[in-house]
Amino acid sequence: MADGEGLEQGLVQDLLDQTLTEAVETLGASSGAIVLLEHGGEVLSLEVTAGIPPEFFSPLRHMRLATATPDPVLEAVRERHLVWVSSSEDLARRYPHVALLLPYPRAHAIVPIATGHTAWGALAVLMSPERSPELSACERRTLTTASGRIATVLQQAADAGAPLRPAYEPRYIPLTSSASANPPAAYLSRLPDGACCLDPHGRITFIDATAADLLGESIPHLLGTRLREALPWLDNPAYEHRLQDSVISQRPTSFTAVRPPDRHLLFQLYPDRTGLSVRINATDGSRPAKAPTDGGAGLDRLDTMRHLVRLAGALAQAATVRDIVELVADHLLVPFRAQGFLLLIPEAGRVHVIGHRGFAPEVVDSLDHTPLTANTPSVLGLTAGVPSFFASREEFRAAYPVSPAIDGGLAAWAFLPLIASKHPLGTCVLGYQQPHRFTSDERTILTTLGALIAQALDRARRYDAEHQLAHGLQARLLPYTLPEIPGLDVAARYLPASHGVDIGGDFYDLIRLTTTEAAAVIGDVQGHNVSAAGLMGQVRTAVHAYAVAGATPGEILARTNRLLTDLDPDLLTSCLYAHLDLAHHNTQLATAGHHPPFLRHPDLHTEILDIPPGPLLGVDPSASYPTTEVALPPTTVLALYTDGLIETPGTDHDTNITKLATVLSHAGHTLDNIADALLDQAHPSGTQGDDTALLLLRVRPTPRAPS
Repeated sequence: MADGEGLEQGLVQDLLDQTLTEAVETLGASSGAIVLLEHGGEVLSLEVTAGIPPEFFSPLRHMRLATATPDPVLEAVRERHLVWVSSSEDLARRYPHVALLLPYPRAHAIVPIATGHTAWGALAVLMSPERSPELSACERRTLTTASGRIATVLQQAADAGAPLRPAYEPRYIPLTSSASANPPAAYLSRLPDGACCLDPHGRITFIDATAADLLGESIPHLLGTRLREALPWLDNPAYEHRLQDSVISQRPTSFTAVRPPDRHLLFQLYPDRTGLSVRINATDGSRPAKAPTDGGAGLDRLDTMRHLVRLAGALAQAATVRDIVELVADHLLVPFRAQGFLLLIPEAGRVHVIGHRGFAPEVVDSLDHTPLTANTPSVLGLTAGVPSFFASREEFRAAYPVSPAIDGGLAAWAFLPLIASKHPLGTCVLGYQQPHRFTSDERTILTTLGALIAQALDRARRYDAEHQLAHGLQARLLPYTLPEIPGLDVAARYLPASHGVDIGGDFYDLIRLTTTEAAAVIGDVQGHNVSAAGLMGQVRTAVHAYAVAGATPGEILARTNRLLTDLDPDLLTSCLYAHLDLAHHNTQLATAGHHPPFLRHPDLHTEILDIPPGPLLGVDPSASYPTTEVALPPTTVLALYTDGLIETPGTDHDTNITKLATVLSHAGHTLDNIADALLDQAHPSGTQGDDTALLLLRVRPTPRAPS
């Protein structure tokens, strides 16, 4: 790198750092950060932070701009507007995944950095949650002016041929104030408490003799280190979380720890933008050590967060609405010490209860089918997306004196709106048997939970709708009943895959051609979705039409193949067609890449028919399909099937086909018994990974003419 280029880079960085610092100071914010788009414009990287070290901004270190998960920084950059998040509850409601990573009481303002059509990144600041819930016009001007100045600097550097390259490691700007000097050592020495100062990284910058004595280490050993590094008994995630909480939230907090073997020490943390002042004193040891002690939040909150993360992971895997109801009920009640759970959605202008646990039946009945015009917290969650928390029956009655009774033995409630893509989808209700005070942390976590459930519910409802549509489509496309064919016994089975969610393209059909002729068809369209089911219907209809028109088996498959190649469905289809001549006791078969059928002879010997295959349908428009003629003496059984009958994990198709042929030889005489025997062999556990279609045909003995 040339010296001139290095100076340009340094100058640009200095201007960015200065602008960021001035914005934070002017706004009275506790910290700020700049994130910039890397070359190519696909990834946002953290460039510099002020007030809080970069490691505390870990969610911002690298973010893909195309990420679908809601994020305030990504929204500001993509949509080119200022994003204001007024509180941790607001963050949890709108950006639940970010709230999981940054569960601290802060207000956030993020403004895009852009010039013309070029997006450079974003400027973010963290402010006190006790401030006004809205940004003032002056604050907005400060933010937009700062972002505009940064954008101009970046544009000028790029125009000069020296664009700023994202920093390998984010820079950190410590903030200073008149209160950052250490108090006189003599004053501290007369106090019974130990005194300690930490920088924003958690390193000890000052410690007095009393504190060092309480900690059981020398001052030189402690200076410049982090508490958890110098003192292994403080290397606990709960204590580290409490320190980070204090730095980010800028609120005093405390925790109690045990210095081995049994010395109980109370740590009181007092933050400002330059670091933390820590008071340390010995307790009387009469209470057990726990971390932290303010309102019982510390370890309980960590434990709750772990439950929340596990629930988020489980919800990501949930496929149906029923899955979500069971998951939420199983994962929600214990960590939040609740005894009741309700999941409500709007339906046809009324409240509909889709899941519940712990609520009395009369309560469920009173809520179910409530009009959406009612003034109740459950309805407000459904219509306006308003969360509500009631610590007691008295609080609830004061707010909703004419609302239907919902106690049923419960005494406190949380109504969590389920909002996805800015639209209310439902309400999650938690009920408590005893009065319950909802702390600020708990409200934030519960609001985050509501947003996570909403996203999973939105996905599941769309999945259920597609599933219902596909199953309905397939049910309509498969034959309701098979026609009665004189001289032919028939049995058919269709089993969907065991997961019961996807839909497949397996199909079968029996077609009456004349009084002594019929056609049997079986096939499988690649895929498990609506497209596969739709194409299956097209193939079945085409085969049926060509068959009744009198075409031969080979011609039927060739014409259907040309039709599919014209449609260009991008899905492969296998098919087996059998023309049955019951008067002459034979069949003509043609196959388009389908599995060979079984033929059980009258002596019960089973043969795997070797039929020259043609290519799958929809591949080669000029393909031909040879026809093979096979004798069908009376009592002969012809078995046609699809993949699901021979697909077993850990085994190959040929082995399974051979086993099924043996089973067919020893199966009972009725077609229902034969079908059961084949399915039991293929799926002994009753589950299958793919859809299964099975069509059994048996020629009846010719009745003797009367003598």
